[in-house]
This record gives sequence, C-alpha cells and structure tokens, in this order.
Amino acid sequence: MFEQIIDIINGFIWGPAMMTLLLGTGIYLTIGLKGMTISHIPYAFRQLIKGRKGSGEGEITPFNALMTSLSSTVGMGNIAGVATAIGIGGPGALFWMWCAAIVGMATKYAEAVLAVNYRETDELGRKVGGPMYYIKNGLGRKWKWLGIAFALFGSIAGFGGANTAQSNAVSQVLETNFNVPTVVSGLVMAVLVGFVLLGGIKRIATLAGKLVPFMAMLYLSATLIILLTHVTEIPAAIALVVDSAFNGAAAAGGFAGATIMLALRMGLARGIFSNEAGLGSAPIAHAAAETNSPVRQGTIAMLGTFIDTLIICTMTGLVLVVTGVWNGEPQGAAMTLAAFSSALPYGDIILSICVVLFGFTTMLGWSYYGERCAEFLFGPKVITPFRVLWVIGIFVGTQMSLELVWKMTDALNGLMAIPNLIALVLLAPLVFKLTEEYFAEEEKSPSKARVAKELD
Repeated sequence: MFEQIIDIINGFIWGPAMMTLLLGTGIYLTIGLKGMTISHIPYAFRQLIKGRKGSGEGEITPFNALMTSLSSTVGMGNIAGVATAIGIGGPGALFWMWCAAIVGMATKYAEAVLAVNYRETDELGRKVGGPMYYIKNGLGRKWKWLGIAFALFGSIAGFGGANTAQSNAVSQVLETNFNVPTVVSGLVMAVLVGFVLLGGIKRIATLAGKLVPFMAMLYLSATLIILLTHVTEIPAAIALVVDSAFNGAAAAGGFAGATIMLALRMGLARGIFSNEAGLGSAPIAHAAAETNSPVRQGTIAMLGTFIDTLIICTMTGLVLVVTGVWNGEPQGAAMTLAAFSSALPYGDIILSICVVLFGFTTMLGWSYYGERCAEFLFGPKVITPFRVLWVIGIFVGTQMSLELVWKMTDALNGLMAIPNLIALVLLAPLVFKLTEEYFAEEEKSPSKARVAKELD
C-alpha cells in the first residue's frame, strides 16, 4: 500500500503540471535573459578556463565548483536515463532532451547567480548557499518555511538515488563483471567516501576536479570511437531523431512504437533527471565558489547542463541509434551495454568502469548537498552525524533491493524542485537586473582599456 501511495504521489509530482512548471520557468528565464545563456556559451567556456583560479571569497575554485556539480549529474542518467527515454519514447525523445537542456541552461544559470548573491558565512567561517538561502534572504522571513521545506527534502533525498541506489548499482557491476563480492565493494566504497568526506568540500572538489574530467573523457572517447565506426549512419540517425520527435517512431523488433507525446514526455523527464536543472542541487556547490561575481559564476554553472545533456547525453543517444539497439529487447542500462558490447572491443568493461566512476562521484557530490541542507536545518553540529549516516548508507545500499528507494527518491526530488522553482520565478527580475548590469560593465571595460592605451 505504501508503494502504491508513492506511485500516486510520483504520478502527480512528475505529471504534466511539473513538466509545465519546469519548462515554463526555463522558457521565462531564457526570454528574460534575452537568450544570453545560448549566445554566451563561448564566453562561459572562457570563464571556466579562467576559473581554475579563484578571485574572491569562497571555499573552492569556480572550475572545481562546476566539477562538483557535474560529479552528481554525470551518472546513470547519461547511461540508463537516455536509453530509457529512447526505449520508451523512441529516438525523438533525444530531440526533446535537447530542448529541455536549452531552456534548462537558463534555469541553472539563475540558480547559481542567486546562490552566490545570497550566500552566507556559516559558524565555521565557510561560504554556504543554495535555494534555502536565497529563499530566506531573497524572499524574506515570511518565506523561510519554503526554504525549510527545500532543505528537509534535500537532506533526505540524497540517501536514495545518490547514496544507496548508486552504491547498489556499482556493487552489482563489480560483482557481475569482476567477481567482487558486494560486501567487499560496499566496505571499500564506504571507506573511500568516508576519507573524502573528512576533508569537506575542499577535498570533494579537489577530487572532482581531477576525476570528473577523466571519467567524462573516458566515456566520450568510447562513444566517439563507436560513432566514427558508424560515421556514414550519423546523418540518417540525426534525421530519424528529428523526424520521430514530430511524427512518432514506427514499431520494429522488440520496440512497441512511440507517439509524439510519449517522445515529448520521456525526453523532457529524462533530460531534467539527467542535468538536474530546476532541482536546486547544483547551486549549493556553486555557492562555495571563490568568486566576487554572481553572474560570472552563473555562466560557468550553465555549462553543467550543456556538458551533461547537449554533449554526453547526445553522444549516448546517437550511439544507441546508429548501433540499432534502440528498437531491440534490452532496456535501460542494458541497452547502452548492448551498444557498447556490440560496437567496441571490451566495450562492456569500459562501460562498467564508467558506471563505477559515475556512481562514486555522485555519492560524493550529493553528500555535500545533503550536508548543507541538514546544516541549514540544525546547524553545524549535524555535520558529523550526517557524514556517519551517509557512509553507513553506502554499505547498506549494496545489500538491499532498491525499487521502492528509487520511487521515494523521485518523489523527494520533485518536492525539492517545487520550492526552488517558485523562488526562481519570484526572484527572476533580480537575475535579469544583475545580468544586464554585469554585461553593460563588461562592454565598457574593453573601451576603457583602449582609451588608456591610446593615452599612453
């Protein structure tokens, strides 16, 4: 009965109303920012390169803030989520994932701008922020209950999809492909994560700064090799993706056929699940960045959605289409595994390594999100108990069945998104104002420099 209740809640939370709210917020922000998040992608990458060194108060470099954010988003959503979307909604689902990402970049940008603008210094002298802080400080004390609601859902949600579920997935992969007992993998993961957590956000971010680029390049290199071996089929694959988005996909093999609405729903839902735009998790990491400019950090933050969905998810989707596994029997992660195994020597091993790395970094990234949410509710005294519970949860996850856990996590993630999206809409005028002022000043700066040079 409890599981049925969760299913009903999820059906409501992740139904048309939530999809409309998520997309509507992204579209509103994109229009209000005059398309800046699309036109300034090259500018954002330049800021990311400069962001290897901080320039202001904070705990971690702007670059490592993005890597910490990506550590929690680049994961099973890129491997299993894309396959699930295409398996149910057809290739057209990939097109709608692109659409979700384009407007999601504005959502992620606004989240980071507000997180840095309204961040605080906690009792331990660290910069902390996120939706709970920009709700409290931006909307006023009468809205603090909404921030408390976000923090409550956020502190619990991570124990599902980002803790027990991730450790379970990693342990199953290690047992299946490398014959490592789940008890052993559970203990090793718990020890490794515990060691990293002892160093706080600085150690998490330092490790993410090294591990995330490596694992992303490993995965992208594997998908690139597969696409190069099927290069003549890529134009037809892209045409199929676009055509299926507007005309549906015909049934073939084990594929039951997909309507336009099914492609739309699956593409939007899985795209949002993968890049977390609107969920409110990423700004918690960006609030810790060493920066004196909310807008500059916002441009770096929006690259998280660009990299996660428009690059990594796209590569996965094209691999599934060109290899022909999208309309076969395997579903979810098994579909991606079938594509790698059929088109790449040792593809199953390579994908297994990626799953292990993706899962491990997700456990680290979300540990910080949950910890900050718990600190907002109970103060710094909760940090040590939270970390202990997090480490225990990792081992427990390797020994349990997780179908109900995933459903509960989906519900909690949806409940996190609602307070965050309300705050984004209400605080959007401030985001527009800060952005306009920042880029107006940016345009003046080169002119000032040229005048000074001429005077010299």
